[in-house]
Amino acid sequence: MSRDVVSRVVDHLPKPFVKIRRQKYEDLDEATQPPADTAARTESVEFEAFPPEGDGGDPGAPKEDTFTVEQAVDAIGFGKFQIKLSLLTGLAWMSDAMEMMILSILGPALHCDWDLEDWEKALITTIVFVGMMVSSGLWGTICDKYGRRMELILSSVFTFYYGLVSSFSPVYVWMLILRGLVGFGIGGAPQSVTLYAEFLPSASRAKCVVLIEIFWAIGTCFEVLLALIVMPNLGWRWLLGFSALPLLIFTLACVWLPESARFDMARGRSDKALATLQRIAKDNNKPMPLGKLVHSGPSSVDPTQIKAKRGRLKDLFTPEMRVTTFMLWIIWFANAFSYYGIVLLTTELFESGETCHVSGKLDAPSCSLECKVLTTKDYVDLLWTTLAEFPGLILTVFIIDPLGRKKTMGFEFLVFSLFTFLICTCPTRGLLIFFIFVARAFISGAFQACYVYTPEVYPTTTRAIGLGTCSAMARIGAIVTPFVAQVLLRTSVYLTASIYGGVCIAAAIASFLLPIETKGREMKESHVDTTVDVLPPVVH
Repeated sequence: MSRDVVSRVVDHLPKPFVKIRRQKYEDLDEATQPPADTAARTESVEFEAFPPEGDGGDPGAPKEDTFTVEQAVDAIGFGKFQIKLSLLTGLAWMSDAMEMMILSILGPALHCDWDLEDWEKALITTIVFVGMMVSSGLWGTICDKYGRRMELILSSVFTFYYGLVSSFSPVYVWMLILRGLVGFGIGGAPQSVTLYAEFLPSASRAKCVVLIEIFWAIGTCFEVLLALIVMPNLGWRWLLGFSALPLLIFTLACVWLPESARFDMARGRSDKALATLQRIAKDNNKPMPLGKLVHSGPSSVDPTQIKAKRGRLKDLFTPEMRVTTFMLWIIWFANAFSYYGIVLLTTELFESGETCHVSGKLDAPSCSLECKVLTTKDYVDLLWTTLAEFPGLILTVFIIDPLGRKKTMGFEFLVFSLFTFLICTCPTRGLLIFFIFVARAFISGAFQACYVYTPEVYPTTTRAIGLGTCSAMARIGAIVTPFVAQVLLRTSVYLTASIYGGVCIAAAIASFLLPIETKGREMKESHVDTTVDVLPPVVH
């Protein structure tokens, strides 16, 4: 066979399916070689069939090993990297908890210092949640378009600055403006959970996300202890200033914080995602999976389309996700409405000094010059009810995997409702503290179970905006709750407690009706993956 014949044969074969290996022999004069040496003089050509990337091809042919971010994170496991990330994320969560807990302390203090009406005191709390609601979707969009790390740094700097400046507020109006800006910054805080969850192996994700909320409980307890020390001696201005400092520490520590590998893959930067995964493997002293890092979606999905379709609000309302989105909005509304409501309700009941009235009302001061401030005993009792968050979180850790996310949330909402209704039974001070303790334990547990479920149910391309819109609904609940816990309470203790109990019964029903259970389910990379996972198989 001559060289020209070989070339023509090769040219007519399908290019993607052919490898050519040539062994070159000395080109001898055909006329001087005997016929027996013909094979030695010809060019040896070997053809090997192999499939192009993404196609089936010959099952017997060798295939290139591949792995996804999810598989890499699972293979590397939980280790030194995740421990450091837990501490950093916990610091952010603790800082924001302090800024939120201070609302229940600031209201009674300004009520006396500036002679505020009940509605004016409630408006200080409401304006913070208005800022959070306005900004939640914006921070979610920034997170999905520009990265989790960038969003966290921006929101933390913003919150720290206006938290510190608010301590210098000269009058009530300036306090409203500056605390509203603090709320605008805090609206980005939930995205720390988005980043944290994306670095966790699936086997330990639920427990870790719940346990990270212990830092929220630490933040609330630390704020009460700080108030116990600062308020009697220095006053509320110093308390506001000291409460902003942990956010500055978190911002400086973000120099270490890496970008989410899932986010980098979603935007088409597989090189950066791989570098991040290699960094995690090195920190954990574990080997990387063999092969090439690939997107986890179906082979028919165009990666360039995935890259372009990030942070789109309409993807939350696809046929597969719209029911989940609406149910989650109800759940998040009820969570924030009830959690912040029980916090504010506690200080209001302690400030009144009474636990039950025949009329169901809380009495106003007998003299217009009299103003009841929180005493050292009130701060100690407030600390006891705040400590309830720890057993609530621990219980959630133990039941969230056996029961599943949906049943855990539903169960905890129902228990909260029961103990909130018990406040209507005219309890003694000790029983009141116990009822509030149990109610707060279970509503904090339900809140954290919700933080586990939401990042798991949304894909990477819409995870941050999904969490952001849910957070916005939570802010609506938090906006309304001061007028129930601080204003309506003065009219009827019974009606106030019944509203909180009723809202959480509705949230329990919504939890049980969620169409997707995320226990044991991989975190999806795009809305296409979610579609494949959620839709039932077609029966031919």
